[in-house]
Amino acid sequence: MEPILQTRHLSKYYNAGQATEVRALEDINLTVMENRLTVLYGPSGSGKSTLLALLGSLERPTAGNIVLKGTDITRYSDVGLSRLRRKTFGFVFQSFQLIPRLPAWENVAYPLIPIGTGRKDRLDRAVHLLGQLGLADRLHHTPEELSGGEQQRVAIARALINNPEILIADEPTSNIDAEAVETLLGILGDLKQKGKTILIATHDPVFQDLAEALFYLKRGKLQETMHRV
Repeated sequence: MEPILQTRHLSKYYNAGQATEVRALEDINLTVMENRLTVLYGPSGSGKSTLLALLGSLERPTAGNIVLKGTDITRYSDVGLSRLRRKTFGFVFQSFQLIPRLPAWENVAYPLIPIGTGRKDRLDRAVHLLGQLGLADRLHHTPEELSGGEQQRVAIARALINNPEILIADEPTSNIDAEAVETLLGILGDLKQKGKTILIATHDPVFQDLAEALFYLKRGKLQETMHRV
């Protein structure tokens, strides 16, 4: 088992007005191990979603470094980061961010369009993933025709369509009911058993038993780290 992501003195500041600086993260040093489920845990406003965005190269840090598999990606160009994201990360956003007018299979297959994958291959791969997630009978349903839990599974399938090295999920239980949470835990547990590296930001304690590593944040600072053997 090897480190896949590391941060070195990572900080992120925002300007909230001409004279106000918000220190969302300050001097974060952590290591995410490959093939493990890692949780960034903390209350609202703790900086965990900001840290998740930095680790997934959706944002750039104010200071410090991010190392992916031994390579410092902090100074990559925007084009370089875009290519890196497409190859390395799969994102499940808090609000799912599905395209309203597209059916489930096209939402899942959408990331394959920029890399030139043909329609039949896109359909085959999307159908396979949706079937694995129990949505074989929802292929042609648009997001408004799906429940919150079903929308989330579509979002997970979309995140997995390029077989990313790291699956990233931001507050994945915030918009679903208790039954869908149980389904989600089963899906993540199965992915973990298959060796997928999973990184979750959450304030929900439901993930603590599933996590193999947990980083607790408060007011932008890393307070505690837990690793299970």
